[in-house]
Amino acid sequence: MIRDYKFNSKLSDRAARRHGRLGIYLASSVLAGVLVTLGLPDTEATSPAAGPAHPQPLAHANHMTVEEPLRISAPLAPPEPVMQKVSLLQAVQPPPLPVPEQAPTAPEPEVHTAVVPAVQPEPTEATATAVPAPAEPAPATHGAERPDAWKTHRIARGETLAGIFKTYGLSASTLYRVLHAGKDAKTLAHIRPGQKLRFRIDQQGGLGQLVFVRNPIESLRVTRTDDGFSVRLDSKQIERKINSVAGTIESSLFVDGQKAGLSDSQIMELAEIFGWDIDFALEIRAGDQFRVIYEEQFVDGRKYRNGPIIAAEFVNRGKTYQAFRYETRDGISYYDAGGHSKRRAFIRTPIRFARISSRFQPHRWHPVLKKWKSHKGVDYAAPKGTSIKVTGNGRVIFRGWQRGYGRVVIVQHSSKYRTVYAHMSRFRGSVKKGSRVKQGQVIGYVGQSGWATGPHLHYEFRVNNVQRNPLTVKLPKSLPLPKRQLAAFKRKIAPLTQQLTSIRQATMVASADR
Repeated sequence: MIRDYKFNSKLSDRAARRHGRLGIYLASSVLAGVLVTLGLPDTEATSPAAGPAHPQPLAHANHMTVEEPLRISAPLAPPEPVMQKVSLLQAVQPPPLPVPEQAPTAPEPEVHTAVVPAVQPEPTEATATAVPAPAEPAPATHGAERPDAWKTHRIARGETLAGIFKTYGLSASTLYRVLHAGKDAKTLAHIRPGQKLRFRIDQQGGLGQLVFVRNPIESLRVTRTDDGFSVRLDSKQIERKINSVAGTIESSLFVDGQKAGLSDSQIMELAEIFGWDIDFALEIRAGDQFRVIYEEQFVDGRKYRNGPIIAAEFVNRGKTYQAFRYETRDGISYYDAGGHSKRRAFIRTPIRFARISSRFQPHRWHPVLKKWKSHKGVDYAAPKGTSIKVTGNGRVIFRGWQRGYGRVVIVQHSSKYRTVYAHMSRFRGSVKKGSRVKQGQVIGYVGQSGWATGPHLHYEFRVNNVQRNPLTVKLPKSLPLPKRQLAAFKRKIAPLTQQLTSIRQATMVASADR
């Protein structure tokens, strides 16, 4: 027990001495930092014989030394009496890292250094990219621009003219004055995605000039004047060229027309021209031929768009139909070689390119009534909602519901002809009883109202209120051109007739070589 007590006592004495030395060391470090912070001299620093200051070990009564890790300018000797008072708060603050100072009485020896210019390396790809080039001023975005600065803006979906003006730093009052600069300037309110606007911003950030590119042909130019803005409409010269295509029906008019080089709009135009002579949904056969002469329009040497069809020829089941474009005081229309208008009093079908699901026949098994009954019209199968067009000019004498017809519209054409459109899903809102309608006007939409098993249109053509077969009835022809215009018409179509003949012969030769 006594031995263990003595051993523990020794350990305690050693620990106490160790902690004592550590406390002395820490106190000395804090005191040295305070002295350095106050800038007080010590005895060794002021002695002229003192050499360069080096960290000195701290001596203690037990002759043990501890190297001081801090680099200070003087050993930790007891400081001389200082007249300046140090507050307790300054004493307890952690000292900053001391910076070695030279004694004021012992100036450092003057060192003379020679400035040697650096040798610049030969410019290489690496050094050229490493050395930054002089910074150029960033280009201004919107607002203040350099004089006569042009900005091009392509209109995006959802953009408005007011928003575009704001983007370029132009005020709402400027926009108001531009829109009211003239009648043509109001077209700026109807901008569309894809069109271009070009702004010329002056030195003060105002609008100097605005160019609205409506299409490759027309541009609207708005220019600032002394009293507001002026407007001018510029138009480019259109170069017109004549082109022609020919083809043979193997699959359908659309497929073979595209193979020949016709666009979708040209195919639709061709079907509309001959729509009074040919039912393109029913009467097209493999081996039918078509020849088309049309106009192409060029702007600045580049093709802008296709122009109208000038002349066309369609051979359907061995019969040849021709059409020539001709303008009179009453407008532009298509005429055959004899001067008769291709636009007849009636078109054959009220739905373009629809499939016939049931023909005109005296005896047919009715799918709803389940008995034999005459079918005095033609049924065109089409998706619900397909537009139905009236086949001739006339007046609506009935619009409503009739038993098996369901929703039906009946149109009177002069005193002799009448057409019926049944099984509609809904009527066109503007078509009322007593309304005047024009050929090709939409009067309703396909449905299956009344006695119908699926969406389709039931179409009847009545002569003196008696149903006739719409596919075979002889339609009234339109009046020919007046005699005083017929001679001029034939002179104009003569070269076109010759060109159609040349295309026909070339097509026959090409077919024979296959």
